[in-house]
Amino acid sequence: MAVGMAKGGLSMVGMTAVPLMSLTMSPVLAAGIMLPVYVVSDMGGLIAFRRSFDWRVMRTLLPGAIAGIGLGWATAHLVNDAAIMLIVGLIGLSFALNALIRPRVSGRKTPRWGAGSFWGAVSGYTSFVSHSGAPPYQVYVQPLRLSSRAYAGTTTFFFAIVNLAKLVPYAALGQINPGNLRISALLCIPGLIGVVLGVRLLRIIPQELFYKLISWMLLMISIRLIWVGAASFAF
Repeated sequence: MAVGMAKGGLSMVGMTAVPLMSLTMSPVLAAGIMLPVYVVSDMGGLIAFRRSFDWRVMRTLLPGAIAGIGLGWATAHLVNDAAIMLIVGLIGLSFALNALIRPRVSGRKTPRWGAGSFWGAVSGYTSFVSHSGAPPYQVYVQPLRLSSRAYAGTTTFFFAIVNLAKLVPYAALGQINPGNLRISALLCIPGLIGVVLGVRLLRIIPQELFYKLISWMLLMISIRLIWVGAASFAF
């Protein structure tokens, strides 16, 4: 439902999906189950925003993002569940704190290859590890001050490409298999319900208040993951 709500307009809510699942299962398993749900959910966004994206921003981000995905694939065997749990927790914690205390961005910047490549690589890596590519992506794109529709469209197209690119390495690592796909297919149902719910919540709840509530939720989940991950290393 969190992924569906993200595709329904509440983009930050999707950040809670893998951390929340990681409380009860391996974060690697959680990421593998959720990837097909992301890919299916992306389809509606691609149709809705097919003419509303900024290609200049995409060009600066995508090369680095593909490199970041490759780095995640190449180093996957070096980290265990506890390490990934810590990474997921730290990513979530940094994003939640950033959302809660960072001042509003003023002024407007232009797309740059250096910054775009760096944040694209970080976004690609964190997206590969836990589908948490949104925080570094937003650090780069928010100061560009795109129109709301161009921002939504650029975000949709960027992560649709990133998610498709992750399918091959995920399959090679065994994270996409018949067992996972059966669960993913079932999760597409609440995902679709989440899309409808996200659209309706945007009309009812002030967006700023909703994002604060989600940020606090993500903060608490992330602290729990960091605690459990650190305890696993300690023992």
